[in-house]
Amino acid sequence: MICSILLLIILTSCVSGTFVVNVTQTSYQAEENHDITLEWTFTTNPHSSSNSLNIFCELITDLRSSVLFHLHKGVEVPESQDEQFAGRVQWDKDVLREGRLRLHVSRLRTEDSGLYVCKVFTSYGSNSGRCWLNVTAARDRPEPETPNTTSPPNTTSPPNTTSPPNTTSPQQPESRGRIGLYCGLGLTAAALLAGCFCIFRHFLSRNQDF
Repeated sequence: MICSILLLIILTSCVSGTFVVNVTQTSYQAEENHDITLEWTFTTNPHSSSNSLNIFCELITDLRSSVLFHLHKGVEVPESQDEQFAGRVQWDKDVLREGRLRLHVSRLRTEDSGLYVCKVFTSYGSNSGRCWLNVTAARDRPEPETPNTTSPPNTTSPPNTTSPPNTTSPQQPESRGRIGLYCGLGLTAAALLAGCFCIFRHFLSRNQDF
């Protein structure tokens, strides 16, 4: 009975003293020149001050490791940040009290791809959490298929809406009047000539009789 009580006390103390660091996402996918937010959560203690909080985040690749973020006794240490991330990382101070580490990385590069590990040290425990980020180049993104807006050639040509010039257009009333006038004058002149001819013949025949 005594052994069971002691075992229960030991297990209770171990569980209450457990410090956990988790990631909200184990894997992130992004494109270069875009922004992304990486987030970790850790166990909080209401009796602990933020001045005792130390956080160290780094990017680990096959070639090297780069410091992403460093917080010492609740104060950011930008001097520790690697030049690769200089001026591109911001963090939310307000949510840190809630046990949330939120890092905003802007203007992503392809070399930002890799394993991100954040180690959290407190007066009541320490642990680490990790996630993977894959940044693809913009040219590697498959271009969306665009519908073919070029219509096929129309084999049946549409009716010609432009009428050809009318070479036999009906004569206007003014033209018709002029033609009638010319015809009248011509007939009048012919009649006068015929009359003159008849008078001349009559005069010539009378002279022959004398």
